[in-house]
Amino acid sequence: MSTVAPLLNGTVVVSAAASLVLAPRVLRAEPRPPGRAARIGPEAVLAAVVALVFLNQVLVAVYVNRVHGGDASFIARYLPPGWFDVPRLDFLAARFPAPELLAPSVLRVQAFLELPLVLLAFVSVVRRLDRDLYVRLARSPLIPLAAASYTVAFCAIEWDLRNPYTVDDLVLRVLSAVVTPPLIARLARREPVADRPAPGNPFLFALDLWAYGQLMLVLYDTVLLYDLARLGGRLLPAAAASAVLAATHLLRRSTTSPTGPHLTTLTATIGRALALFLVPALAIRYAQTFATPRLAALAGLVVMGAAARREAVRLLLPAVAGAAVGCAVAVLLPGPYYEATLLRSATGALLAATAVCALLDTTRARLVVRS
Repeated sequence: MSTVAPLLNGTVVVSAAASLVLAPRVLRAEPRPPGRAARIGPEAVLAAVVALVFLNQVLVAVYVNRVHGGDASFIARYLPPGWFDVPRLDFLAARFPAPELLAPSVLRVQAFLELPLVLLAFVSVVRRLDRDLYVRLARSPLIPLAAASYTVAFCAIEWDLRNPYTVDDLVLRVLSAVVTPPLIARLARREPVADRPAPGNPFLFALDLWAYGQLMLVLYDTVLLYDLARLGGRLLPAAAASAVLAATHLLRRSTTSPTGPHLTTLTATIGRALALFLVPALAIRYAQTFATPRLAALAGLVVMGAAARREAVRLLLPAVAGAAVGCAVAVLLPGPYYEATLLRSATGALLAATAVCALLDTTRARLVVRS
């Protein structure tokens, strides 16, 4: 167990408790009045943050090659194996003026960008399911609480992996936690929301979830570990995920959302689960590795249980089917690490549950017609 385990364990407990208290209030609150048409949404800002992360990685490569002769051991020795696989980029590195000024690109710039990257990805996923839910969450106290919880978790890991830039990183992470929530709230303030938003499409959302998760895994495998040299091997998964996001966007515009009591209940339950997991999500994830896995698992189960309501009893059969498929995927198709396996398992479980809900709704509709 790491030296920061007590801090992470405490963050899991506090953030889960805060979510259980506040998330239901946010979901019960009166919907915001429709705003004017938004010029940009969270996905566009997320793309800009990703672009900045990649740009910073290019600057890291220039700095390492020009100032340190291509040897990243000056910082890599403080980190676990697998970090700082830096490309040469000889043409750019040889022509870049004053490369010594790029020293902050190592760890510090990314310390500021990681929080908006994670939170913007989360609200972008929520927006794909339900725009009204996105507005409720983005303009609620849950986003500042999530920023605080994630920052504590990030800082705990920073301290566990101490290096010469740790103090700078901690300051930048706190600063990011101050400026990111107002940015997200401002984006949602101009979001036009209908008085009665159309129900989400859980099937398309499952595909969106996989695509966003796949893109985040690509970022983790490459730029978030300063491994830009490995990007070439991850371009195909990134292109596939981007194509899925484009396809689901077009399908939403050209098709109507499926209706029926089972699919409607499933969509509402997914929305509640997202709202409840917003604050404790990162602390639960890091506690699996750096603190007490059983506590993290218990917190996750409690939060998941809180997402269910009495009417969710109709989801018993879909839930069983989803759990069976999710477990089978985890056993038969494990990923190279925890997050990859979790993404595959969750996607399979959600697709299976959606299919069973659709089957039950179709069967019910036929029985009603016959009667």
